[in-house]
Amino acid sequence: MNKQASNTPGGAPSHEWTRRGFVAMAAAGVTSIAASVPAVAQPQTGSTANAAPEPGASLLQVTKHTPQLWRITVRNPPFNLVVPELVSALHALVLELERDPSVRVVVFDSMVEGYFINHFDLAKAKDFPVLPGTPAMSTWTDLVLRLSKLPVVSIASVRGRTRGGGNEFALACDLRYASIEKAFFGQPEVGTGILPGGGGTERLPRLAGRDRALEVILSSQDYGGADAERLGMVTRALPDAELDAFVDALSQRLASFDKQALAGAKAQVNRATLPPDGDLHAAYAEYSQSLAWPGFQAQRPRMGQLAAQHGPAELERRLGHYIGQSKQLK
Repeated sequence: MNKQASNTPGGAPSHEWTRRGFVAMAAAGVTSIAASVPAVAQPQTGSTANAAPEPGASLLQVTKHTPQLWRITVRNPPFNLVVPELVSALHALVLELERDPSVRVVVFDSMVEGYFINHFDLAKAKDFPVLPGTPAMSTWTDLVLRLSKLPVVSIASVRGRTRGGGNEFALACDLRYASIEKAFFGQPEVGTGILPGGGGTERLPRLAGRDRALEVILSSQDYGGADAERLGMVTRALPDAELDAFVDALSQRLASFDKQALAGAKAQVNRATLPPDGDLHAAYAEYSQSLAWPGFQAQRPRMGQLAAQHGPAELERRLGHYIGQSKQLK
């Protein structure tokens, strides 16, 4: 892993800033964006994709089409929120991909209708895993850093809402293909009074440019697949009916190539494009500290009002829209 150092605004080394951030996060006693919202009701659909998993069921379904080509399907209904268990499962999977000498391509998709990978579940923020050792390091940051540097080509096949940590996970993948009709992307943190912390502020400017990255991050709006392609957030947006066939054909093509050549070319591009590791560590610490900011504490009841008024499922479906409305509530 790249050991580049980065200093934080106060001049403290990034690892010390990270340690303080974890302490602040634990002390904040944070709750979810829609704080005080009752337990979310399961969507009433005829599909089993949105049914709650059985206790102990895996949040990831791993399908090895061939030794060279894997597909990882995320399943945490009803909204595919990023929870501590999902972070640990994804991290373990990436470590397995690092060790496996055969795998060349991995495709990430979702089993939950309407959602790819969604934002962090802030009700569980203080429980997000930290890697053992000194200095403290968030498992999430290690996950997305390793994902970007894997000697494996990672592809995100995106249908549904992909916000916050989910969008940052997609940005850490090498290639992102989105449904024009059904994919939505966003970084909702600023609109709720906190900071992004999973890599979005480091990766988006390199992909979209400074001003477009600022628009996405500061506005906290949702962007459809076509707009995400225009902004440079995804590699390509395709009609929904064509997405699976395109991703399947490309992943099979790449999996037929020599692994050393694939990994070597990726490493060359990484050398020119990846942000320093220390910047991601600092961002996660700053996000952790922002959970205790007064602005976030003031925003929580407003989002709770919206959830009570419209229902948690509707709030989650149009989160970017309702974040803008929350400021108007008294």
